[in-house]
Amino acid sequence: MPRAARAAAVADGAAPRVKLISSNRKASHDFHLLERHEAGIALVGTEVKSLRQKAANLQDAYGAVEGDEVFLYNCHIAPYEQGNRNNHEPRRKRRLLLHRREIERLKGRVLEKGLTLIPTRLYFKGGRVKVEIALARGKRLYDKRVAIAKRDSDREVQRAMRGRVHGSAGRGGRRATRDD
Repeated sequence: MPRAARAAAVADGAAPRVKLISSNRKASHDFHLLERHEAGIALVGTEVKSLRQKAANLQDAYGAVEGDEVFLYNCHIAPYEQGNRNNHEPRRKRRLLLHRREIERLKGRVLEKGLTLIPTRLYFKGGRVKVEIALARGKRLYDKRVAIAKRDSDREVQRAMRGRVHGSAGRGGRRATRDD
């Protein structure tokens, strides 16, 4: 979509299309996600080309506030295959683009004991790369066990409800047929 057409679509009130690149599904397992923020990310050209091929990993990534800027560390963006010797470094620190008020607010919250910034999603929105960062508090082992037990019990309830809806006679039971 050309830039002018994209700008016209946004002006008409249509939401820009979001195309997911990578998500950090383990983040919700390891952390209590308190708030989420959308941030732009400062990239070089070969990084954007590599992201279009979905070659990113947020697994061990985290954010940190340094002075008046927020940086993303340990986010792996694979080198662009058709790149030359000027290709980017895969795990370099990348600057996140946020408004000053958002940075000040995050800075105050991160200084609280036990809070950190964790990237949860990396995606294209309106042709630009965005990262969703969450203010998070680490889960303890018993929190994880409780979450797993709740998920398992919910799954059992769903399984039991599905059995009732379909009218099955249970395990090993015999259904009535027309010939009976």
